Amino acid sequence: MAIYLIVALDVLNGISSLFLLCLGLAIIFGMMKIINLAHGEFIMLGAYATVISANAGVNIWIAMLIVAPIFVGLVGLVIERCLIRFLYGRLVDSMLATWGLSLLIIGIITTIYGNTQQGVPTPLGGFSIGSYQSSYYTLFLAGMAIVMMALIYGVMSYTRFGLIARATMQNPAMAATLGVNPARVYMSTFAVGAAVTGLAGGLLAPVSGITPGMGGAYVAKAFMTVVGGGAAILSGTMSAASLFGAVNQIGAYFTTPVYGEVLVFTAAIVLIRLLPQGISGRFFKGNL
Repeated sequence: MAIYLIVALDVLNGISSLFLLCLGLAIIFGMMKIINLAHGEFIMLGAYATVISANAGVNIWIAMLIVAPIFVGLVGLVIERCLIRFLYGRLVDSMLATWGLSLLIIGIITTIYGNTQQGVPTPLGGFSIGSYQSSYYTLFLAGMAIVMMALIYGVMSYTRFGLIARATMQNPAMAATLGVNPARVYMSTFAVGAAVTGLAGGLLAPVSGITPGMGGAYVAKAFMTVVGGGAAILSGTMSAASLFGAVNQIGAYFTTPVYGEVLVFTAAIVLIRLLPQGISGRFFKGNL
């Protein structure tokens, strides 16, 4: 019985971590159609902001939940004003530009902090199930995934900003005729997506090895999940994260982590082949 509970916790951890990693990309790519290959570096910046703040004496919870998203959100705001705003509607150009941006960010962080692995301790303790050990932080990540999903749903569905952002992404010309400034909406939406990504980096800092190149381990899986989820940024991303997170964790538990990754990419190929519009395009049409 204990082993099944541990597997269930591992699956829950895989799903919640993957959803948190992909949510910011779902906003930037899913809504704005910007291929942000620097997504992994935004995660890395959130993790470094957490580590540096915690080492400077800031409370770990403040570092993860406040410092990381604010810092990366501000970085995203500057990047949108200096680079991304010239690339809307130019998918290939945005891909090349953000790839170069990712290399620049890695180079800057490596120059300042070196290529050594850093980290912060897990802020919550562990518990035992029979002879197996797990961490309360796993449950905290699952709770944060639920909170973020509810928060984004509430903002996008019931606030003026959310409704204007969705309308602008669908028809910027019509939004402009109604007095909306599309450039300002794009700027704000990109900054929000970056902040959410920074929050994910901060939350995963206690359970990840933090290096300048850590983002490369996340970007492919994040794009795979967002594309597999389809156009719906919440229902699609959560459904794809649930599928891929469960496949990865179960496969890794009963085989090895390498085979778990192989199973995930195989599942992604099969999913996109069978459902080219993504999960939400087939099952959650019209949903957020």
